[in-house]
Amino acid sequence: MKLAIVTAYPPSKVTLNEYAYHLVKSFRQSEKVTELILLTDETKGEKDVNFTENGCKITIKECWKFNSYGNTTKVIKALNETKPDAILYNLQFMKFGDKKVVAALGLTLPLISKIKGIPTIVLLHNILEQVDLGSAGFTTNKLAQKIYNLIGTTLTKLILKADLVAVTMDKYVVTLEEKYKVDNVKMIPHGTFEIPDSPTQLLPEGPKKIMAFGKFGTYKKVESMIEAVEIVRKETGLDLEIVIAGTDNPNVPGYLDNAQETYKHVPQLTFTGYVEENQVEPLFVESAVVVFPYTSTTGSSGVLHQAGSYGKAVVMPNLGDLTTLIEDEGYRGEFFEPDSVQSLADAIKAIVTNDAYRIELGETNYKAATAYPMERITNIYLEEFDKIIAKKK
Repeated sequence: MKLAIVTAYPPSKVTLNEYAYHLVKSFRQSEKVTELILLTDETKGEKDVNFTENGCKITIKECWKFNSYGNTTKVIKALNETKPDAILYNLQFMKFGDKKVVAALGLTLPLISKIKGIPTIVLLHNILEQVDLGSAGFTTNKLAQKIYNLIGTTLTKLILKADLVAVTMDKYVVTLEEKYKVDNVKMIPHGTFEIPDSPTQLLPEGPKKIMAFGKFGTYKKVESMIEAVEIVRKETGLDLEIVIAGTDNPNVPGYLDNAQETYKHVPQLTFTGYVEENQVEPLFVESAVVVFPYTSTTGSSGVLHQAGSYGKAVVMPNLGDLTTLIEDEGYRGEFFEPDSVQSLADAIKAIVTNDAYRIELGETNYKAATAYPMERITNIYLEEFDKIIAKKK
């Protein structure tokens, strides 16, 4: 099978690029896939496809860029040139841009590829019905939110024209089936990127690292985490380092620079900037706790699965999607109220003052992570493509 994947891809800074890297790493090792065609966004650096494992040929077509009105035409041209047997879209609603028209044009591509006769699956990481538009950085204006929801409903109907729409949470399936009266939605778990054989619970000498990882500025805020760790330092006297790993959300440029300036007086506060793939493992391994300083959620959390794969204890907001994910997939953590810095401090303190509890949480999360390795996830996608191809024949 010549499989095309439409996605952002490292060193891209566009959302979901890290997820694509691990999809590709797994797909290329499948005997069913003879060639992977990556229809990616344009980047200054070369695409990161230097895998050590044996695998199929990878063809890279940089055929779109964030906020370009020509994306749809260029992706269609790339499809005509490469002629894939099947196509997977790695999507969320703002994938192709934060300009409404650009975003909408990009989301017509699954329907177009299906019309062209290409077996088409969309992996949709979030649905607007489950997103707090204000907290997620879209808009706080009530009229604008109604317009967004109307547009979102229209775009969702377009996306649902694909042969199959995969979502990462069961409740998303229920929402889409009930609202849109469709039967082509399936829950396929997010999957775990890397699964070390036996992650160590030993921490390096020096301060215990309290780490947050992601793209910050919309619903992921670092202020509460920094202030919470300062409270824990005062209450316990522990030697703690705060690590903010990642970059600004594209919708909020300059956010982390402003945070760094605001909290420059705080000792042992590290901003790593963009984290290369080969630096992800040591970042997690050296951390005592992974914190999710979120004010809302927009779907399943890749960072949670990463934390689990390295056997890490986690601190999470008491919010719908993350709570549901914990219940569905068997993760455990300390919860906090997202509008309370003291609540966050109490959750962090519960873990950093009790090594036995920290280790117990980490081991539980590792067990949950090992249930859904990426190989299992990509095999599910390939089985679904086989069903679609057989049906079309």
